[in-house]
Parts: sequence; structure tokens; C-alpha cells
Amino acid sequence: MPKPSTGSHATFSYVFPAIRGVQATREFYVSMCPLRLLPKLFQFDDEELLPELRAQRTLNKGRIPEIARYITENKSSYTFSAITASVDGELSFEPVSEESAASFRMGTLTISMDARFIVNDGQHRRPATEAALATSPELADETIAVVFFVDRGLHRCQQMFADLNRHAVKPSASLGILYDHRNAAAKVAKHLSLTSPVFKNLIETERSTLSARSRKLFTLSALHFATSELLTDKELEDFPMASQRCQEFWEAVGAQIPEWVHVRDGKMTAGEVRRDFIHCHAIVLQALGRAGRALYDTHPKEIQKRLQLLRKIDWSRRNAQVWEGRAMLGGAMSKSGQNVTLTSNEIKRVLGLKLTAEEQAAETTHMSVRHAPPKLVKK
Repeated sequence: MPKPSTGSHATFSYVFPAIRGVQATREFYVSMCPLRLLPKLFQFDDEELLPELRAQRTLNKGRIPEIARYITENKSSYTFSAITASVDGELSFEPVSEESAASFRMGTLTISMDARFIVNDGQHRRPATEAALATSPELADETIAVVFFVDRGLHRCQQMFADLNRHAVKPSASLGILYDHRNAAAKVAKHLSLTSPVFKNLIETERSTLSARSRKLFTLSALHFATSELLTDKELEDFPMASQRCQEFWEAVGAQIPEWVHVRDGKMTAGEVRRDFIHCHAIVLQALGRAGRALYDTHPKEIQKRLQLLRKIDWSRRNAQVWEGRAMLGGAMSKSGQNVTLTSNEIKRVLGLKLTAEEQAAETTHMSVRHAPPKLVKK
């Protein structure tokens, strides 16, 4: 952990135990920092500056409470990667000894307290940690890895930011759900993918999009979002009940969609169904889950009877009269929030369910646009 020290000319310094490394002929240093010191050490460029005069992106303050909550709700299992920072000021490294390569690389890093620390990577983790400590001060002495580089000016800092984010690829939503053992909806969705006759062997767990030749009919992310629509957060926490209700609901739905059965029986390929029908796509699964939620809330004793009405729906992509502007835009599937609502509206209409005020407003707007007279273009 860093310790303040007094150097020459009565200047104060931080002393970090550190390991020295070399990248691109430049030295850098890896150390550990207590969480309580992060807010004091690391700062941001003035957000009022133009982007070309800053070394970082503008802080997205909306992300901070979410990250802070992740820490405080998972005190015994949270994981943070290293923070990368540039040091604009005096620093020196004193190796343990120079007798061996290992000793030469290990030592103490002394940084003047007058130095300025600029976060190149981890700018949201720093304020989130500060927010977490406000409610969980017992985390103050836990540590996070820090990688220090010598600041070589704005140009170099901007290049470091670009390089650090150049090859960062966010994992697919399906893979994130597969590996998430905390999220209640993820647990239920994974259980369904392994046990439900409707989804077993037909769920793509690694990708969130399916190629034309894929043998899978659904994605895990689509099933996860549909599950989140069907049950409330509180209901999802009761895993046995949530799993049973989801199993019953999706089996009842699957029985009304012949193409799902044909794929399981080998009479149709998954690619053919995805090409010609919309009911296996994420937007429709989510809309079905939302309609199912309303069905359980208003007609809990008529679930099976009402779901049989799904057989009346023409799910074909060729049915543009119904699905264009709802589930599709220009013939392509469109999964915006508005499209999920409009698709759910159509399903609820068939099931004889009332629309909420918000859903009715979206429906009114959709119908007014659909039936608006064509605009005349002056030649």
C-alpha cells in the first residue's frame, strides 16, 4: 500500500510497493492501491474542455450508481480489473537490489504528492468506488491493482486511451447471461434452456445473433429478456416457483406454434423457420413474455384456454399487413422498445387482453401513421 514519505527539500511523496515492467521501450509500474485512496489520488480532465483537449471520454454519471451497487451487493465476490493511470510529476523507482532480474524489477515507486494522476482506463470505477465506500466503509482497506505510466503529454494520453479501448470487445449478451450466476432471470433462463422441451437443444448460448445455417432456433439472451418480461424481479428470486411457471407458460405457448414443433421433430430446419416466420425472434419472445405477464395478472385461471388463441396468429414474415411497423421495419426485424410494445399489443389483442394507457398511446400513434394519406411530392 502507498505510504507518504518526506523527500528532499521537504517535499512529500507517496511510496508504492511496485513491480517494474517495460512496454514499447518505456517503463511502467504495477502496484496496489487501497480503495479509500482512489478518490484522493485520481482525477479527471475538466469535462468542460473540448474533447480534443481532454484525455478521456466524458464521465457517464448514470453508470456510477449501478457499478457502486454491484460492489456493495457483492462484497464477498465482486471483481475489478486494474486501473491504468498516467503520472504527471516526479517519480522514481528503487529496486530491491540489482543482483538478479527479479530483484531488479521489484521495489518501491516514489511519486511526489504534487504529481497529477490521470486515469486512462477505469474512470467510472473510481467514482463508483467512492460511492460504494459511502455506504460500505468497511471496504476502505481492500485493494485494486493500478498500472502507472509516466505522463508524456496530452497527445500520448489520448493515444493511450485509444489503444486501451481499440481491441476491447464486449461479450455477447447471451455469453454474459450464460456466465452470470447472480442474476435471477439468467438462472431461470439457463434452467429452461437445459430442461424445457420447448427450448432444449435449440438455444444458442454464446451468440446473440444466429446465422442462416445455425441449427439453433432461439438465443439465450432472447429467452432471458422474455423471462424478465413474464415475471417480476421478486418472483424471479423464488427459483422453484419461477422455473415452474416459465416451464408451464412456454410449453403452453410452444404447443400453439407448429413450426417450433416441426424443428424439434426434424420436419423443418431452424434456418427455414427464422427466414419465413417472426415467432422465434427475440422481439416476439419478449412480447410474448409481456403478454403472458398481463395474462397471469388478469386471467390467471384461463391461461391454457387463452393461449390456444395464439394459433389464430399468422406469424409469417409475408404478413406485412400486421407486422410491418410492429415487429419489422422494411421487412427486417426491429427490436426497439416501441416495436416490442406494438408486437405485444397485437398478441394481447388476440388474447383478449386490455392495453395499458401507455400501450394504447403507442397503438394510436402507430395506427395514425399507418393510415395517414401519402404525401404529395411537387415536381
